[in-house]
Amino acid sequence: MDDRRRAADQSGQWSNDHGQNAGGFFKAIGAIVWKDLRAEFRSWELISAMLVFSLLVILIFNFALELDIKTRQSVTAGVLWATFAFAGTLGLNRSMALEKDRGCLDGLLLAPVDRSAIYFGKFFSNLAFMLIVEAIVLPVYSVLYNTNLFQPGLLLVILLGSVGYTSIGTLLATMSVQTRARDILLPILLFPVVFAVLLAAVRASGGILDNLTIADIAFPINLLITYDVIFIAASFMLFDSIVEE
Repeated sequence: MDDRRRAADQSGQWSNDHGQNAGGFFKAIGAIVWKDLRAEFRSWELISAMLVFSLLVILIFNFALELDIKTRQSVTAGVLWATFAFAGTLGLNRSMALEKDRGCLDGLLLAPVDRSAIYFGKFFSNLAFMLIVEAIVLPVYSVLYNTNLFQPGLLLVILLGSVGYTSIGTLLATMSVQTRARDILLPILLFPVVFAVLLAAVRASGGILDNLTIADIAFPINLLITYDVIFIAASFMLFDSIVEE
């Protein structure tokens, strides 16, 4: 009877410790996200740069393809994801550069929290910035290109593509920010790795805009989900080693 009681007490203690550790982990993630959002909403330095760049890209494509309406409609998915990719790269670079220049990155690494909590905090912050820019770009794009982009399937693809892009981008931005050529190094490292995500996102987005069935676009959507899981898992395992370097 005593052994059973002792085992039950140990099990309860383990559950409490596990719950406290999990609670502290998510609390650390929330604190990092809240810090980044508050700092950005005070200055709008990051989102404004991404937004101006995105609007400039879609305006250039709009004027370049103005004479050929059919071509403009057929390249909507490609132009859209080219805009998101370049704006996302700019945002990732600036986000980590600001952390490094202000000394915040070193402070986060010295904090008594799990390093993976730092990764997920920065990942969710960068994802939020990217989604905010996309939410502004989509209606502007819809008006300029006379295309309805507010389709549930397309919005889901944009979310999946943004998650995959930001997950691996946060890891590589953390790596490149330690170098002098960080502005050049991040695109060189990022685009070969994330090319499969962009290709799957373009294929899925194009299929939805062409009114294809779910069966026709199931393969690129499944690829997006697979890449998201792989990139998040790989970044989770590698982040600690990268920041130690």
